[in-house]
Amino acid sequence: MGIGACALGLAATWTTGPLATGIGAGVTAVYSLVADHLRPQRAGSHAAALLRTTSGRIPRFHQLDRPELAGVHPADGQHAQPAPPYVERDAEPLLREALAQGGFVLIVGESTAGKTRLAYEVARSLFPRHAFVRPLTRTALTAAIEVARRRRRAVLWLDDLEDFLGADGVTPSMLTGLLQGPPGRAVVLATMRSQEYRRYDAREESRLTGSDRDAWRVQREVLDRARPIRLARHWSQAEQRRAEAHRADPRIRLALQSCDRFGVAEVVAAGPELRAAWENAWAPGTNPRGAAVVTAAVDCRRSGLRRPVSRQWLQELHPPYLAERGGPDLQPEPFEQAMRWACEAAYATSGLLVGSYSQGYLAFDYLLTTPGLPPVPDHLWEALLSRVGPADAYDMGLVAHQANQLSRAVMALERAEAGGAAGADFLLAIAVGDRGWPRQAVRNLEDVVRRRRAALGPRHPETLAARHQLAFFTGEAGDAQAAAEAFGELVGDTAAALGPDHTDTLAARHQQAYFAGEAGDTRTAVRQLRTLLDDRLRLEGPGHPQVLATRRSLVWFSSLHEDLAGARIRLGRLLEDARDCLGPDDPHTLAIVSTQAALAARAGLADEAEAAFARLVTDRSRVLGADHPHVVHTRLQRCQALMAQGRTARAHELLASVLRDAERVLEPGHRHIRLARLMLGRAQE
Repeated sequence: MGIGACALGLAATWTTGPLATGIGAGVTAVYSLVADHLRPQRAGSHAAALLRTTSGRIPRFHQLDRPELAGVHPADGQHAQPAPPYVERDAEPLLREALAQGGFVLIVGESTAGKTRLAYEVARSLFPRHAFVRPLTRTALTAAIEVARRRRRAVLWLDDLEDFLGADGVTPSMLTGLLQGPPGRAVVLATMRSQEYRRYDAREESRLTGSDRDAWRVQREVLDRARPIRLARHWSQAEQRRAEAHRADPRIRLALQSCDRFGVAEVVAAGPELRAAWENAWAPGTNPRGAAVVTAAVDCRRSGLRRPVSRQWLQELHPPYLAERGGPDLQPEPFEQAMRWACEAAYATSGLLVGSYSQGYLAFDYLLTTPGLPPVPDHLWEALLSRVGPADAYDMGLVAHQANQLSRAVMALERAEAGGAAGADFLLAIAVGDRGWPRQAVRNLEDVVRRRRAALGPRHPETLAARHQLAFFTGEAGDAQAAAEAFGELVGDTAAALGPDHTDTLAARHQQAYFAGEAGDTRTAVRQLRTLLDDRLRLEGPGHPQVLATRRSLVWFSSLHEDLAGARIRLGRLLEDARDCLGPDDPHTLAIVSTQAALAARAGLADEAEAAFARLVTDRSRVLGADHPHVVHTRLQRCQALMAQGRTARAHELLASVLRDAERVLEPGHRHIRLARLMLGRAQE
């Protein structure tokens, strides 16, 4: 059966509402095909972007007789064929238990692990009479929650939850309002790719901030409300045995033959074949333009854009990728042919691109997990930013900030703030400060705190978060005493509002101790850090990144009063623990390496210190980017070690380069710039 016939068959049963509202993130090929064969209607409210029957009603779960309607990837590209038989997964009992308790349940797993199919089968069996409320765009979320709240029984379906986070996305208060009724009346069931979920774990928080700065607080709090159910990509022996009962289905049979390398659901969804088709298409005379178009679409998603991009955008964004690989020498096909190939590739589930002319296109999410993908190039990122609106710019800025691409983050968030995206002012201030402009961050955050105090009160969590950032950047700007005092006040207010054991209370205590030490009161810092370490070990465990960070600060300030050799031994043990728990490239691990080199310098071991700082410059540049303030500081520390070695000429040469770079990227008058000038003057004497 042809694609058009498949689409018309589905259109007879389902519609997404007035199509002029647009179908955003989360749409599958099913909806796109339907949309292309229905007459567009006049735009209505965002409530129209919900899954509905042709009569315009919200369906009940038992009416969903095709898993594709819930977002399951169609197998083998044939939308009219029945879905493959469902095979019970090992996680099913846990999911049933969680759903029976109601509330918010989140299935986490890699792309094509089978998350959505598992959710569909279990929820449909448990809640056949519940309304199935599925928003198809982030902007439809508010309407979806209102629909679910008014129904006697409802499941709010958030397939690919990452597409519903961010500006205009789901918030903790939304969840509270929906789930406050009797247990089981309303259920929120979501799926999320592991790669996205990892952005919000404790290790990632530490990697992104280094000082407990929580730029994505609301999104993390949303995830904290959920009960996560993990789903492995590779199927267990028990799952494979259950799948054997369905070997008559050729798709299951093929998957079982490949399950030593791939997951069964992964093969059924044709993920490996799609990835291979993309990689092979670069060969001259095959489909190199199609490969370039797909690469542009992949990088749009990796940049943080969560909605489909138009055909015109792909036509404008792909040429640099083609040129980089050889341009005319690749004998590229016409653009129309490239799009047909990308959307209807061999072995495709929904094609390498998922979508339609009218609704836009998304790269198949499995492609985002391709090993060895290079960084998103400047030409794509800048061209994309020039085209997107404020909410999309916010998402791009958040992703750039998390990737330590601080210049990009500032550019995107300035655009988001100018367009009025909620929360962009706060995140922009943090990105500005992290980039090395702490005094500007303080000015921005003073405005944020003032507005939040007036609107929410001094102890609202959002006000406390802004006060935390303001106190931190006050210290980064050079006033450690004022920062310590501000954090002292914040500790009391955060403990009163959130509790003494809350993460934010512990974070404020850490900063209070740190800035007390930086202001010269090192004995107070040591005393506070020892107490904090005891509490963090009790609450978070020895391998938590913030426990390791507290140990590092404690070793450093204690070394100013105790035996230096003993401090170096303790720090060596801490470094071993950090490498075991976090890995060698985690910024916390690199911070411990920096402290280790600084202790070597204090011990008079200039050769050891210089070699360590030289290696650290390379490692931090790779992890954080060459322009990060931590890299500038490490380069200065290396120059100090060179001068201690007596290698003044080499230090002078490097200092001139450091000063040029520091003046280019850091705030005028930044402490690193002042130190570079002071050291350069000494090297010239």
